Amino acid sequence: MKKVFILTAVSFLSITAIFAQVNHDLISVDSFAAKINRQQAPQIVDVRTPEEFTINHINGATYVNLKEDNHLDAIKSFDKTKPVFIYAIQNSRPDILAAELHTNGYKEVYELKGGIAAWIGSGNAYYTSVKNNLSVADYNKTLTDNKIVLVEIGTKYCGLCAKAKVIVDSLQNDGSYKVVQLELYNNPQLVAQLGEVPSVPTILLYKDGQIVWKRSGLTFNKYDITTEIAKAK
Repeated sequence: MKKVFILTAVSFLSITAIFAQVNHDLISVDSFAAKINRQQAPQIVDVRTPEEFTINHINGATYVNLKEDNHLDAIKSFDKTKPVFIYAIQNSRPDILAAELHTNGYKEVYELKGGIAAWIGSGNAYYTSVKNNLSVADYNKTLTDNKIVLVEIGTKYCGLCAKAKVIVDSLQNDGSYKVVQLELYNNPQLVAQLGEVPSVPTILLYKDGQIVWKRSGLTFNKYDITTEIAKAK
């Protein structure tokens, strides 16, 4: 029994060490961008879905489909002595690839905290195949025309965003406030200009054109939103 326990403990410590190393490489969008800018030919990897990559991606990124058995072939030309930069929407898929790369001899692997939403929201350059569905002018007009505006920013490709949307959709609106739901991928320029989206989902509550409450990630519930709206009235 002691031998089994020792082996299990060693295995657990090994796994913990790998993921501790991976988590250590999770960095802010500013650090991520700064490190990329210091590279002559940055090795950037997008691990979202093919559809998402077609809609938008960081300039120069290589797409890797983790569902394919030979997915590492997409980056076989990468230099293992140079850093690799990985992103998605959340950090589950980047975590998987980062662990693989460490195992395969890559020494520097960085994950983007907040994913593509943080990159777009911070105003960094990227490729997009779409234009804004909602202009900045129309957005500002909505804020001007309504005393209280609840804005939900997410994307259909994000599981947490789907849950946030259900919460917002369940609100009983008595007409005293306006709800605006923005699809991140269809409004990238607007989201970038807002400068308020470190990740998705993000909730913004405006009163008289000013943000009085905001949350990013699924760090809120229906009660939180209704409470803050009541305070704003």
